[in-house]
Amino acid sequence: MPKTTNADDQDGPDGVQIDLISGERMEGMASMEKIRMILDGVHDGNIVILEEGLTPDEESQLIEVTMAEISPDEFNGIEIETYPKPGGGDSSLLGRIMGSDDSDAKLTVIGPANRIETLHKDETLISALVSHN
Repeated sequence: MPKTTNADDQDGPDGVQIDLISGERMEGMASMEKIRMILDGVHDGNIVILEEGLTPDEESQLIEVTMAEISPDEFNGIEIETYPKPGGGDSSLLGRIMGSDDSDAKLTVIGPANRIETLHKDETLISALVSHN
């Protein structure tokens, strides 16, 4: 008999869900649709990785909406890091997996502030610690 898993089951296996969202999926969305999709994922405790990132205006809107939704007992906010991908075609592993060839694209990592801590960031690496809390 196959085992079923309940998302609310606290005794189940621990883990962190990572949502890798392609630029193609985000392409036809309005700014607020993107922001809502990101925040819904983060509210669920997921780490959201955007293949092409957000525009500066969308990032500002994301921060504004996040600030309005912060609640001491329920939602502590977000941690956001962006890694620009300058230069020619993308030959990185993620780029090959996602089929990216956009030289202006940037990778953005967004997660719950109480679960993700940026340990190091430079032009070639984002290193983060993700807790199970």
